[in-house]
Amino acid sequence: MKKVTTRNAWAWIPSLYFAEGLPYVFVMTVSVIMYKRLNVSNTDIALYTSWLYLPWVIKPIWSPVVDNLRTKRFWIISMQLLVGGALAGVAFTLPMSNFFQYSLAFLWLMAFSSATHDIAADGFYMLGLSTHDQAFFVGIRNTFYRFAMLAGQGPLVILAGHMEGIAENTSWAWSITFFILAGLFVAFCFWHLFILPHPPADDQRGGKGLKDVMADFLETFVSFFQKPGIGVALVFILVFRLGEAQLVKLASPFLLDDLADGGLGLTTSNIGFVYGTAGIIALMLGGILGGIAVSRHGMKKWLWPMVLAMNLPNLVYVFLAFVQPQHLGIVTASVMVEQFGYGFGFTAYMLYMIYLSDGRHKTAHYALCTGFMALGMMLPGMVSGWIQEMMGYQYFFIWVMICTIPGFVVVNFLKIDPTFGMKR
Repeated sequence: MKKVTTRNAWAWIPSLYFAEGLPYVFVMTVSVIMYKRLNVSNTDIALYTSWLYLPWVIKPIWSPVVDNLRTKRFWIISMQLLVGGALAGVAFTLPMSNFFQYSLAFLWLMAFSSATHDIAADGFYMLGLSTHDQAFFVGIRNTFYRFAMLAGQGPLVILAGHMEGIAENTSWAWSITFFILAGLFVAFCFWHLFILPHPPADDQRGGKGLKDVMADFLETFVSFFQKPGIGVALVFILVFRLGEAQLVKLASPFLLDDLADGGLGLTTSNIGFVYGTAGIIALMLGGILGGIAVSRHGMKKWLWPMVLAMNLPNLVYVFLAFVQPQHLGIVTASVMVEQFGYGFGFTAYMLYMIYLSDGRHKTAHYALCTGFMALGMMLPGMVSGWIQEMMGYQYFFIWVMICTIPGFVVVNFLKIDPTFGMKR
């Protein structure tokens, strides 16, 4: 059978990037909601799910292996099958008495598979499309990745909430939900097995051996740390989301916890709507408006407004913790304010990493930036559950606001070209 070297990109780009986004949501957000509903403590939830950031932290280290061993098409299909297997593994273990340890092991498998899939998919995108098509479809791929975030945190969590009502057993409800997700990824695997093209550049892969590639990586790694102002830049990347990194781990547990425990007493389906649907839509709108603002006036002009937008809306959680409103509309509006600010402010963060990465090794340097970004989320997130259980929700959210101060301080030391990001 003759291999298809090219195929209409609409046939595979939407599904590929939708499949890329879903496992990240399952690992980072859905797992937090699931463990909270299964009565795992906030300390354990925050600590162990934050460790799941590690594959994205170290992803740049093993990207040369994915680039040089087998084809990217092979890695994509294999990783989607592994993600499906990991989802099924979580589903099998949830009804067990020691579900936490076993399900975490499968979530680790899913995290590493997802991070590897990211490397392969982004590389395949460049090999499977012409330069013109790469430019045309970049917005399409980002849109479907965001749709995955919306679907994973919204409808799929709402589905789990409905299953809780039908099964009348939380463990079995989440087990059935994960079985459905496993079936979805097996379908993705078979779809891409037949629909992905075989770009000649992917099949040839020629050129350097793994030893040469690793030597180039070492040179790239060293040159990254020789950039002017790299020390301040890395401090900014690590502390800019210091407050948000802790907030994001406890937001869902706070919304789910009973009023007597300082929470808001929402149901799983409520979370799927408030945080996973309305919140994600606000996040996307904030990101879009942030991009428009920077394109008109440059990143430097918008840096401080975006730093404020990233951090000040966290105050809504202080309000929610002290008032504990029972009207779903008030809770939804509050979450949307925080998520909109996060999306708007995150634009500056992402653009600064692009600015820092500019130069000869821009792709590899950007990957290193995203690794430090993941580290900046992982380390604070690990201790956030313990801090919350020591302080209670009210004082924890005040602590989150205190943790935004380092970001306000370090931003004063950044050196940025005033025209960067401006449309020319």
